[in-house]
Amino acid sequence: MLTIEIVSDIVCPWCFIGTRRLAAAVALVRQDVPDFSFRKHWLPFFLNPDTPPEGEPYLPFLEKKFGGREQVEAIFERVRAAGRPYGIDYAFEKIALRANTLKAHRLIHRAQTVDADPAKIDALVERLFAAQFQRGEYVGDPAVLTALAAECGYDAPTIAAYLATNQDEDVVKRQAAEVQQMGINMVPTFILPGRQIIVGAEDPAILAAGIRKALQAG
Repeated sequence: MLTIEIVSDIVCPWCFIGTRRLAAAVALVRQDVPDFSFRKHWLPFFLNPDTPPEGEPYLPFLEKKFGGREQVEAIFERVRAAGRPYGIDYAFEKIALRANTLKAHRLIHRAQTVDADPAKIDALVERLFAAQFQRGEYVGDPAVLTALAAECGYDAPTIAAYLATNQDEDVVKRQAAEVQQMGINMVPTFILPGRQIIVGAEDPAILAAGIRKALQAG
């Protein structure tokens, strides 16, 4: 069983594409190694660590960061073009607020440590990305996070109670700091056994080559 660690943030559009490119890479590997099995382990990254807990208007932030509306629209179009081949239709126009993702990362952490059902974790992460980039749902809102977790099979009252506390906040922040101490400052980043680090939403062929190398070394 190969472990693929994925450093990502829910508000990173390339991280959404990275999940699909990883799936395509796995399919390539299984053409040669049909019984190849792996598990994903998600690690937190804060793309915008200065985001207020209550969030802030999305477009104004991007326009200030990238130099204006025209530049932002060009970035949106590049991301849309990259996502289309993988079935992702981005709806940036639906995003009202830039979200603080600490609670979303805590939710993923809890799913990986308390329930640890790979299918439910995959569904949860997919649903978080869809909420952010396709449905216009505010992923900084505990009520929204609770509802989408319930859609993925988690107990809503338990999740709501968990998100109402600060439980695991220090753990998630420590994990994010450890990732940065490794020199990782871009997402997505894939960490394969043997400390192979593949930065960016790379072409599936590159990810597949990394997986094959890890399998041969293992």
